[in-house]
Amino acid sequence: MNPDPRQLSINDFTYPLPPERIAPEPLPDRAASRLLVSRAGTISDQTFRDLPNELPAGALLIFNDTRVVRARLLARRPTGGQVELFCLEPVAPHRSLELALQQTGHCTWRCLVGNGRRWKEGPVTLDFETSDGQTATLWAERQVQEAGTALIDFRWTPAELPFAEVLRAAGHLPLPPYIARPDTAADAVRYQTVYAAAEGAVAAPTAGLHFTPEILTELRDKGFETGHVTLHVGAGTFQPVKADRMADHPMHTEPILVTAALLRQLLAHRPRPVIAVGTTSLRTLETLYWLGVGLLQQSEYRPAELLVTQWQPYEMAELAASISPEAALTALLSYLDAAGTDTLQASTRLLIAPGYQFRLVQGLITNFHQPESTLLLLVAALLGPGWQAVYEHALSHGYRFLSYGDSSLLLPS
Repeated sequence: MNPDPRQLSINDFTYPLPPERIAPEPLPDRAASRLLVSRAGTISDQTFRDLPNELPAGALLIFNDTRVVRARLLARRPTGGQVELFCLEPVAPHRSLELALQQTGHCTWRCLVGNGRRWKEGPVTLDFETSDGQTATLWAERQVQEAGTALIDFRWTPAELPFAEVLRAAGHLPLPPYIARPDTAADAVRYQTVYAAAEGAVAAPTAGLHFTPEILTELRDKGFETGHVTLHVGAGTFQPVKADRMADHPMHTEPILVTAALLRQLLAHRPRPVIAVGTTSLRTLETLYWLGVGLLQQSEYRPAELLVTQWQPYEMAELAASISPEAALTALLSYLDAAGTDTLQASTRLLIAPGYQFRLVQGLITNFHQPESTLLLLVAALLGPGWQAVYEHALSHGYRFLSYGDSSLLLPS
């Protein structure tokens, strides 16, 4: 019997990670990173340039094409002290990320506030220069303080600037908290994938940072298919698990966008292997299955309900045993056709942990994750107890860890 992931203790998913093994900088060459290959429990050491030779024949690689926004704003109080505002999600006048980034003149976002104890009232300000050389000013005023976050009203001049341009011109890249240094001009390039397209993430899908245009070309030349989904990675990806049991750990919600063309590609590709490039691509793909299951269970499924909750797969496992991936994908295509759109917009809180049965994914390309994290739980769900051997090998063979670290190709039996 599969374990109930709600009863798991995160303390069972840890390993010793010395600080010096955390990569503070990217390598000069993206593809020069090392590649640990775990194939049905057998581990070998390669470089990332070897990836096209290590993939299973006929594989379809799915990439997350989200683009990291410069979501950290360093404003000043009237007395001169600095306040850091980390934009997490839009609140008004739009909750849709795409619309919020195009908003002009004013908007409200939920933010983390750094060094805000002396910020009593009134706005903080930030002067900046736009991409076409205009002088601009941003004002930020705290409206509501909530547990750990605040609602911040922004307004700016020139008012015709979209908020996306404000962030591009005035903001800083939100490097992970374990990279304890300011962002640099090099990070502006290297903390993005070469195929990043859809703005909205506040953290990079780091598995994709190793790919170069040359490797992508080689993959196509060798006959591998590729496809793209979008999951805008939120700051919750770094949220530590503090609960004794996973049942008491709330997963964050992240928006996903998937085209009908990608759904048709997945259908046509079955039963050949699908390899997710990164945990976000994997969570998106598995979310598609559960969205399809939901559609098949409800004749009227409104867009606002296109959400996969944290424990849905475990609660619906018996029901889903009779629903194939093909049926779930076909249901999604029928839904889009009825709605007159070619893009699926949904959200996911899916937590993948030991006990989860994978429906669409047969392998994963990913970096090495923090101890006691939900990302490590996902790896353990894919590999079973073999995850420990992978991490012990990486530690004993000098691999670099976390966002700017080395990579792995995980192919379970």
